[in-house]
Amino acid sequence: MTSLDGLAPAAALFHSLADPMRLSIVQRLARGEARVVDLTRELELAQSTVSKHLACLRGCKLVDYRAEGRQSFYFIATPELLDLLRSAEHLLAATNRAVALCPTYGTDADQQIGACAPETEARA
Repeated sequence: MTSLDGLAPAAALFHSLADPMRLSIVQRLARGEARVVDLTRELELAQSTVSKHLACLRGCKLVDYRAEGRQSFYFIATPELLDLLRSAEHLLAATNRAVALCPTYGTDADQQIGACAPETEARA
C-alpha cells in the first residue's frame, strides 16, 4: 500500500461532493430535511435526477432518510458533513474563491493562474 492509497477514501469523499447537483442537494438538506418532491421543486431538477443523486449520497452514507407513512424525508446523516461545508466556505473566502479561476477545475476556463495553469502558460 502506497501513501496515495491511504488518500483514496478522502478523494472519494470529495468526488461524491464534486457534482454541482449533488452539492446543491446537500446544501439544501443542510437547512433541514426534505422529500424528493420538495427537492425537485426547490432545485428545479427532474425527479429521476434527484433520486439518482440521493442514491449516490446515501451510498456514501452522507445522506439518509426516515419513512413517515408513504413519504421519505431525507436529511444529512452526520453533522461532520456540515462542518466540512462550513470549512469549505471559509477556505473559499480565504482564497478569494481563486479556485473558480483554475483552468482545470474552475468555472472560467479562459483564466489561467497559479499552479493549475499549463506549463507553457505558467512560464510565460
